[in-house]
Amino acid sequence: MNNQKTPAALARRAATDEDYRRLGLRRSTVEPWEDGARTDNAPNTYEWWYFDAHLDGGGKLVVIWMNKLLAEQDKPLEPWFRFDLELPDGRKFSTLEKFPADSWAASPDGLDVGIAGNTLRGDLDELRISAASAGATVEVTMTPKVRAWRPETGHFYFGGGRDKLFAWLPAMPIGQVEVTYSVDGESTTVSGVGYHDHQWGNEPLPAIINDWYWGRGEAGPYSVIAFFITAAASYGYGTLPIFFLARHDEIVAADADKVRFETENVYTDEYTGKPVAGTHRYRYTDGDDEYIVEFVRDRDITQRRMIDDLTPERRKRAEDEGFNGAYIRFTGTLTIEKLHAGETVESFSEPSAIWELMYFGAPHAG
Repeated sequence: MNNQKTPAALARRAATDEDYRRLGLRRSTVEPWEDGARTDNAPNTYEWWYFDAHLDGGGKLVVIWMNKLLAEQDKPLEPWFRFDLELPDGRKFSTLEKFPADSWAASPDGLDVGIAGNTLRGDLDELRISAASAGATVEVTMTPKVRAWRPETGHFYFGGGRDKLFAWLPAMPIGQVEVTYSVDGESTTVSGVGYHDHQWGNEPLPAIINDWYWGRGEAGPYSVIAFFITAAASYGYGTLPIFFLARHDEIVAADADKVRFETENVYTDEYTGKPVAGTHRYRYTDGDDEYIVEFVRDRDITQRRMIDDLTPERRKRAEDEGFNGAYIRFTGTLTIEKLHAGETVESFSEPSAIWELMYFGAPHAG
């Protein structure tokens, strides 16, 4: 089990009244401008907009707009576009492609992002994607099933000051999706359930974060987003849990201080060398009520060492500096259970959930 307390001076959620005033944010209210560009693309800043959808019939879609690669945040603007479409018949269309700096556009006023004609636009009431990559094209519309949310201000600071920032906004935690995809001249329209978030910061992630588990999914009437961040060794491996649980369109659990994180069946991944929990869970306790959200791995769908994305010259430099960041995406069973006074009153499972492990640093004792 890993539920270490975080020293406030080393890593903290920005949650004070002064934090809200300084950032221009309101408690319990997300405004459309928050999903606009929050950085100037300077070296060591980074910013990404992420979308995924589980489609009826078993298809999956992931689209990501990035101003930098994870392993190259020290660079100036260098846009990358990730596209993964998996069809129910098993066909996959996947790419991670770099584009010139002048292909990038991102408005600070709201959601309006583009890389070479691949666009993400909209607001908190509707999101639209138009993208063509890897031999496929997609047109997407998503409308929210649950209102926009963030954990307090969504800003996390490392080192005791405010100069080292990681920020995260799940602008559309769960939405109803309609996707039209075209492959080999044939178009298909299908519905599904989607998710969109936005991340940014001003310090390379490997310098402040050792690893994180992140997952989302739906089971029965419940929708969950669960995030467990472990800070880098310089910040005492402090932990920052984030937890969001909705039942239908009502948020029923979102207080990180009530969460306990647990791992089981830990093994070493042969390709990346990172420790992986075959099972991990979040226990959310609020009086007599307890929610248990558990992810049980079935198989890996992505295993990637971040240096594999670099040019030979930068890869050599990263290896010399000891950087061995890794990313693993899993699929398996998500179970969401509600207990009252120790007795199970609801339990739902989803057998094809997706979650990830991002691991920048060295293995450590939790």
